[in-house]
Amino acid sequence: MSVLHNRISNEELKALMLSDTEPRMTISFYKYFTIPDPRAFRETLYQKFFDLKVFGRIYIANEGINAQISVPESNFRVFKKTLYALAPELDGLRLNIAIDDDGKSFWVLRCKVRSKIVADGIDDPNFNPAKVGKYLKAADVNEMIARDDTVFVDMRNHYEYEVGHFENAIEIPSDTFREQLPMAVEMLQNHKDKNIVMYCTGGIRCEKASAYLRYKGFENVYHVEGGVIEYARKAKLQNLPTKFIGKNFVFDERLGERITDDIIAHCHQCGDPCDNHTNCNNDGCHLLFIQCDNCKEKYDGCCSESCAHEYRLPLEEQRKLRAGRENDRKIFNKSKGELLKRKVSLSKC
Repeated sequence: MSVLHNRISNEELKALMLSDTEPRMTISFYKYFTIPDPRAFRETLYQKFFDLKVFGRIYIANEGINAQISVPESNFRVFKKTLYALAPELDGLRLNIAIDDDGKSFWVLRCKVRSKIVADGIDDPNFNPAKVGKYLKAADVNEMIARDDTVFVDMRNHYEYEVGHFENAIEIPSDTFREQLPMAVEMLQNHKDKNIVMYCTGGIRCEKASAYLRYKGFENVYHVEGGVIEYARKAKLQNLPTKFIGKNFVFDERLGERITDDIIAHCHQCGDPCDNHTNCNNDGCHLLFIQCDNCKEKYDGCCSESCAHEYRLPLEEQRKLRAGRENDRKIFNKSKGELLKRKVSLSKC
């Protein structure tokens, strides 16, 4: 029988990954194209990638594929050939290769079928995500960012923008991509006569956003090819000055790639300069927040003293306290930090 899902626990898989000495590469890629039978495509892809020891997250839908993965360096050439052969539309697909990477970004392969590869909230049948804006390569980005007739728009979540962004980029202060799209249209109404440059982590969100702006009547729409990941890689290879400041948030175990030495964010607990995201160690919480080394030691990697106290309890007591409680992670990483401030305040009472 074919292997179509994981049969080993997460703990065992993570331990195996951490003990493996073979060098790995962290890669992301996406492609908007029609997949008639996403489930059959998923099963074929999973089997082939499983055999190549690929780890990571892959989403497949009728509208295309979106992936963040790691691959053993020794399997990279075969992986690339395998990916390109899966569909004609994937032949020659650009792969975003991480620049600040130890290869320990994922430890299991998860491949899921979804209704969309990026949840956008768009149900208008006349919208065509293929009618995207113009691509900008790294050198083009640097040229346009200095122009007065150009506006850079960050299409990532607030916690991504907080630790790093392009110089003078506009933040769309929203919690989800589906909320950002109409907000971007509204916020940019007074800039319709300008060049609009959109960017995101790896290109998938800003590409669809550029198509949405064009659909809403914006004419001069651009997006950064390959997002921040590809821009930073090309800028480094071509010895270009880097116009992205700080750290690029990534959705794997690393939680960030260092682009420049600038630290533009602050610890959510003490306010010191810091741009290291962490998930609260308390299994009943797992809030995503920024924490400096001093606070990490003080709170045992937790977001507050109350969570630290719970984290220090025996496991059985922790489980009893967690029974029936909703996990807060989804709440905090969709907020501006007010939840964390309330928790810290309450823990001091």
